[in-house]
Amino acid sequence: MTKTTKIPFRTAALVLAAAAALTGVGMSNVAVADPPKVNDALQREAAQHVRKAGPPGYVVRIDNGRQVYTLAEGVADKSTGRRLTTHDQFEAGSNTKTFTATLALQQVDRGRLRLDAPVEKYLPGVVPNGRNITVRMLLNHTSGLFSYTGDPAFFTDMAKDPQHVYTDAELLKIAFGHQPYFAPGKGWQYSNTNYTLLGMILQKQTGKTMPVLVRERITEPLGLAHTYYADPKTGKTAHGYAIEYASGTPRYTDISGWPIGSWAGPAGAIVTTTDDLSRFFSSLLQGKLFSPAQLEQMKTTVPLPADYPIKGGYGLGLFRTDSACGTVWGHGGDTMGHHSTAVATEDGRRTAVSDATGEPNDPTENAGVKRYYEATVFGADVVTTCQMLGRPVPAEVLASLRG
Repeated sequence: MTKTTKIPFRTAALVLAAAAALTGVGMSNVAVADPPKVNDALQREAAQHVRKAGPPGYVVRIDNGRQVYTLAEGVADKSTGRRLTTHDQFEAGSNTKTFTATLALQQVDRGRLRLDAPVEKYLPGVVPNGRNITVRMLLNHTSGLFSYTGDPAFFTDMAKDPQHVYTDAELLKIAFGHQPYFAPGKGWQYSNTNYTLLGMILQKQTGKTMPVLVRERITEPLGLAHTYYADPKTGKTAHGYAIEYASGTPRYTDISGWPIGSWAGPAGAIVTTTDDLSRFFSSLLQGKLFSPAQLEQMKTTVPLPADYPIKGGYGLGLFRTDSACGTVWGHGGDTMGHHSTAVATEDGRRTAVSDATGEPNDPTENAGVKRYYEATVFGADVVTTCQMLGRPVPAEVLASLRG
């Protein structure tokens, strides 16, 4: 994994939550008529593997088409020792992008938004070269726009004033202060700036805030009683911890009081539970949130760079990942204190959602950071996905759990 600044919502590290964990030998869509039950001992082994790497807690929910399996290990609050439960809410980070993309595609269904129209049409004078950047390019990260979280000073400044609430204008000023990664449509680069702009378009068109849009058009229709868009702060959630590994002994900073909605916005401000996030992705892939035509648009992917640690493609706010155990669809997210992953089968009938309540906060990679990603991204997430699909976990992953 390549990192140039701190880890949550980095230009590349953020997307690894969704899919890089699952890289391996690609397979076509998996169909298992009678999947075996989830192996509880293996899931607990994976959870312990994660906790040894630093996160105080780990929660997982697997629906393999036959049973719903849940597991929570560790604590939700280090200061009180409160145990983590399977019903705890957590910051879902870039899983939010799928919510934002859903709202955009609903606008397409309404005839209010055109995927291949230039951004200049909807936000005149806001985006440099906006006449050549389309809405689709924002959604699938081919715009070339620099991600504001890629600015080397962004997280340093946040640590100095964690309660600062960024305006869209402030975030765009940071992003547009850097040269684009490439000309519009000439490459692929994950950028949170794309989704800030999508949020601006949605709010301008509807006259409603993102929290209201998410509630009225997604959470209430689906009955997601424990999911909301932080505006800017969260309510009671499992505490998240920024972990510094450089000294050799992990140091924890509780970031649960930091306002995730103040800087992550349409790119990462959703708070949810494993139950709700599972229902969201299941409903999404079963076409319950917009027309079949828009679902096909969402699932139309562009290839990821050849050297990228993800095998698959990116659609409109949705990853297709050719994992070690089969093809899955979903997203994921890293905030200052959480790493979450949500994947599903293409028909939406199987889902797997997990969250680790800690995230590396070192400016550069070290042994502790590497161990964290091997445990969560390249260990537990693979186990969870394979269990969902009813496929054997790769031997090398099992070896890493027991090594």
